[in-house]
Amino acid sequence: MTTHTDTPDAVADAALKARHAAMWALGDYAAVAREVIPGLGAVLVDACGVRPGQQVLDVAAGTGNAALPAARAGARVTASDLAPELLDAGRRLAEEAGLALDWERADAEALPFGDASFDVVVSCVGVMFAPHHRAAADELVRVARPGATIGLVSWTPQGFIGQMFAAMRPYAAAPPPGAQPPPLWGDEAHVRELLADRVEDLRAEKRSWPVRFTRPEEFRDFFKRTYGPTIVTYRGIADDPEKVAALDVALADLARDHMDADGRMGWEYLLVTARRSGS
Repeated sequence: MTTHTDTPDAVADAALKARHAAMWALGDYAAVAREVIPGLGAVLVDACGVRPGQQVLDVAAGTGNAALPAARAGARVTASDLAPELLDAGRRLAEEAGLALDWERADAEALPFGDASFDVVVSCVGVMFAPHHRAAADELVRVARPGATIGLVSWTPQGFIGQMFAAMRPYAAAPPPGAQPPPLWGDEAHVRELLADRVEDLRAEKRSWPVRFTRPEEFRDFFKRTYGPTIVTYRGIADDPEKVAALDVALADLARDHMDADGRMGWEYLLVTARRSGS
């Protein structure tokens, strides 16, 4: 298990993680999971072949987009996330559905679980937002048993969400030193380099997730209201009306460029499955 000491780097990292947790608690991520990507976690669970009785860990689980379908499949599921507010929302959803899961606050870069503890380790557009990709990848591998399945869904750099982050970048605060862009997890070569020879039978497939908004402005306003990274970006420029207006236009234009006449979009993601090496 990874531990931290009170070195200057550790203190700075703790502050960074506190900001990340606060960011994801803003808005209403449960609405994003419910209204925009409601079945994406189930796609990942199916791809990983989750079976009854398996020990499953959902890393950066949010409100349980993958954890809940894994529990429905009969697995014994632990959902972990940095933001307690998201865990609370997920716990309520699980109770409403009559599902029993463990919900634990955890940093994806320092998971509080023992080595080789899980049969399946998944993350659905979650671990990609951990700032230090190598540390997060190390933890995914560490907690997986030899032969365990590791499954990931991540937005690609070229896809809609990757382009949304690129559109917000000029208006957002500079990332801290060492932090890597989240959509890199949607690049197959990057994921292969992170996991390297610690996994076998790595399979990666780009897919498209169907999304519909009636108008480009509806997408923009929904994300301004519900999605933590977008909310934080707007807060950072709130005292500059020209920048706010420019970002409003940029996000609406991005959605318009990706929409068909009926408001439908396809958001590209990378689905990765692999098997932990060892015996």
